[in-house]
Amino acid sequence: MDDQQFDRIAALTYRESGITLVREKKLMVQSRLRHRLRALSIDTYSTYADHVSSTRGLDERRFMISALTTNVSQFFREAQHFDVLCQSLLPTFRERIAKGERIRIWSAGCSNGQEPYSIAMHLLSQEPALATADFRILATDIDRRVITFAREGHYSASQLSTVPKAHLEVFTVEHPNDDGDRIVIDTLKTVVSFRELNLFTDWPMQFQFDAIFCRNVVIYFDQPMQEKLWPRFNDALLPGGLLFLGHSERISDPGAHGFRSSGPTAYTKPAPSLLYSR
Repeated sequence: MDDQQFDRIAALTYRESGITLVREKKLMVQSRLRHRLRALSIDTYSTYADHVSSTRGLDERRFMISALTTNVSQFFREAQHFDVLCQSLLPTFRERIAKGERIRIWSAGCSNGQEPYSIAMHLLSQEPALATADFRILATDIDRRVITFAREGHYSASQLSTVPKAHLEVFTVEHPNDDGDRIVIDTLKTVVSFRELNLFTDWPMQFQFDAIFCRNVVIYFDQPMQEKLWPRFNDALLPGGLLFLGHSERISDPGAHGFRSSGPTAYTKPAPSLLYSR
C-alpha cells in the first residue's frame, strides 16, 4: 500500500465514520484490509480503493470500517461512572418507576456488549424493580459484527474476569460447552437492545435519554468531528441527564455545548428546577 492508496482509504474512512487515520497507521490499515482483498479476489490496494469508492462498493465500505475499527472493551471498565450514574439518577428512577414513566440509557459505541450489560447489571442490582419497569438500554455500534456478537451474550471466562462474583452468579448462566463460558440471562437481553448505528448519520431515536455512555469512542475522531457530536449528545439528553466519556476524552469547553462537569469525564446537562415534571 503506497501513500496515495492509503490517503484515499483514509479519506473515505473519515467521510463514512469520522475516524481519523494518520499515515503512521498505514501498516496497520494494510494488515487489517488484506483479508478483504482476498475475500473479493482483488490484487491491489489501488483496485480496492477504486471499489470502495464506487457505488457498487457501498456494502464493502461497511466491511472496511468494521475491519478498521478497534473493538476493545471489558466488563465494568471505568467503574466509577456506574457509581455516579446511581448516585445521581437512581433516586429519580425510583420515583419514575412508581409513576410508570420511561427510563432510557444509550451506550453509543457499545463494542462487544460489555458496557451496556455492565450498566444493566449495576442498575438492576441496585434497583430490581427496573426489570419490570419501562426501562431500556439502547446499545449501538458502527460494526455489525460486534452487534451480532453482543446480542448472543456469550462470553468466555477471561472476558468475564472483571465481573463481580455476585453479579456473575445472578446475571449469567453456564454455557453448555463446558469451557467456562457463560451467557447473560434473558432479563439482561430484554433490557438491552442492540442496533447498528453510525454516529455521523441521522439518529432515528425519537426520545431523549437519561444518560449516554460514549466512552473510548471519540478519541478516534478529530476536533471538528468531536465538536459536531457534543451538541447532538446534548439534544439527545433529558435535562439533568448525564454524558460519560472515556478516561482520556474531554469536552474542552463544556459550557459552550450546554454541559457542566460532574466529575472525571462525566458531564451533566443542567436541568430546570422541576427536573422531571413532564
